[in-house]
Amino acid sequence: MKLAVWTVTRKAGLQGIEIKNKVLNVDVFTLSKFQLENTLKMENFTEVLDENFNKYDGHIFIMATGIVVRKIAPLIKTKDIDPAVVVVDEGMNFAISLLSGHLGGANSLAQKLNENLGLLPIITTSSDVNGKIAVDTLSQNLNCRLESLEKAKKVTALIVDGKNVELKLPNNISDENPEGIVLISNKENIEVVQLYPQNLIVGIGSRKGIEKDKVYSFLMEILKKHNLSYKSIKHFATVDLKANENGIVELAKFLNKDLKIVSREEILKIEELFEGSDFVKKEIGVKAVSEPCAYLTSRKDGKFIEMKAKKDGITISIYEERFIDEKR
Repeated sequence: MKLAVWTVTRKAGLQGIEIKNKVLNVDVFTLSKFQLENTLKMENFTEVLDENFNKYDGHIFIMATGIVVRKIAPLIKTKDIDPAVVVVDEGMNFAISLLSGHLGGANSLAQKLNENLGLLPIITTSSDVNGKIAVDTLSQNLNCRLESLEKAKKVTALIVDGKNVELKLPNNISDENPEGIVLISNKENIEVVQLYPQNLIVGIGSRKGIEKDKVYSFLMEILKKHNLSYKSIKHFATVDLKANENGIVELAKFLNKDLKIVSREEILKIEELFEGSDFVKKEIGVKAVSEPCAYLTSRKDGKFIEMKAKKDGITISIYEERFIDEKR
């Protein structure tokens, strides 16, 4: 989690340095006129904040809450993308979770400041106050992606209201991810929200110059074949020789997923585990790309759903990591 500490007084600046030295690896912003060492100097607080707000996963402001509210108001967008914001008073008494308590991690950040510096965490999210877990928190804890913030809000409201809400994990029905669920209830309206586990790793290889749209189209075809959602893709993986291949790079950016690069030296160590092509071996030095890349960048605790699908110079492999308590 990349964090920034913001200060506008000398005292707060020194406290920011204390947080940096004792608690967290953070960037501490201070006003230039104070000349405090080991900090990022700024002449204009508002301008620097505006420029850097979305470059950090979380922010700690050591100043009055009112100032923070006014400064971040024009910068905030939606709860699924806004960074965490925690406000600390100059007396170092309180850590107030102000924005993105669940998905952004502000509640956890406030708790961390409590554990390490003794600051009293001020948390106002209803589920936490009532000792219950919100759906977005559950999604984060399980490393899943929410189907819908609106649906999550509705189901969380039921949890807070003390209604009966059940959690169905894959092994509640079978050893595999369920493709169907039977709900037994006398309720006319049942709020349902899906969490997408981030456990699909897509290994990709392609000929030079293939456009992103073609790679995307083939990927969607393979996912549909196996009834899989792109929302569960953890990351893409390819060989070092294709690190700058436009179609692959742009696909990862388009779907907002990381692209892991695997060296041919790493592949050579395990390439005998996979069927490959002597032609490919002659061309690039390894006989397979998509399968070993997917496998090597995984936890190696799962299975291949698609070993090697080929079409128009594109090769795709999909490795599914075991999810939490699924039986081996």
